[in-house]
Amino acid sequence: MSISPKDSLSYRDAGVDIDAGDALVEAIKPYARRTMRPEVLTGIGGFGALVEISKKYREPVLVAGTDGVGTKLKLAFQLKRHDTVGIDLVAMSVNDVLVQGAEPLFFLDYFACGKLDLASATDVIKGVARGCELAGCALIGGETAEMPSMYPAGEYDLAGFAVGVVEKSAIIDGRDIAAGDAVLGLASSGAHSNGYSLIRAIIERAKPDLQADFHGRPLADVLLEPTRIYVKPLLALMQSIKVKGLAHITGGGLVENIPRALPENVSAVLQKSAWPMPPLFSWLQQHGGVAEGEMHRVFNCGIGMTLIVAEQDAAAAQRMLAAAGETIYRIGRIEARAPGQARTVVV
Repeated sequence: MSISPKDSLSYRDAGVDIDAGDALVEAIKPYARRTMRPEVLTGIGGFGALVEISKKYREPVLVAGTDGVGTKLKLAFQLKRHDTVGIDLVAMSVNDVLVQGAEPLFFLDYFACGKLDLASATDVIKGVARGCELAGCALIGGETAEMPSMYPAGEYDLAGFAVGVVEKSAIIDGRDIAAGDAVLGLASSGAHSNGYSLIRAIIERAKPDLQADFHGRPLADVLLEPTRIYVKPLLALMQSIKVKGLAHITGGGLVENIPRALPENVSAVLQKSAWPMPPLFSWLQQHGGVAEGEMHRVFNCGIGMTLIVAEQDAAAAQRMLAAAGETIYRIGRIEARAPGQARTVVV
């Protein structure tokens, strides 16, 4: 069977617009250029990007992390706000890499949609570039996948991948943590990128006006506030104070993430009164009827990163982090772990 030229199909007829993809690459190049580091040899545009490891490392160890934004995206779709989720995407991976003591070196993103909308996709990738600037890492490439019928109209998915580097002797692995050490907590900027399936269920039940004032800001802004990136202040702190352990408070909340930084023979005992519960979490707990234990297991409850230092270093660490613009609390201490005791206890 022969097909006449007027009946022939193109990729665009099948739902994939190559020209739109090319336009997106050109649109984001200026933002990616602002993130470049001297180690980057080739960036966006090739089949792969080339990055060398700085000569300042004697025994460099690479640390890799990957993550997404989760169902926070559903809220972004609902509100038609796409300019902050890219920051969330970067934050989730670079903060994870950081807890090993690594400096994030470069980042790649994966953006998948049913039909590419150039304006919203550009907003997303501009956010990715902004997150890379905040983390001091280079946006060296990524992938845009247009897959008709895979996603509902106006929706997309995001994934990201970060690689960092740390001196082998400076890896943070928690092995030196001991009873008597101090647990410090860095304030979160909000719910970050975790617990949004529960958050959306609470919104569905409470049916609030998302544009209404919520402690001086529209509730929508509070809910979409991007994840805080802790890279620069903590890397600076590590230059002068020994950080024994770090935990990025993501899915699993305080009680399931802090143990990942601890040796088996100790527990972190946190004082709930040591930091204020931000209004967003109080609102979520009230309108969702969420139990206290569930709050600590799902949400960061106002603490986005914890660090463990020796007791004699705690005050200096607090001063340095506060001077860097962080809100810092002394939230607990490390104690010897009794048989059967939980790894993290909130009292």
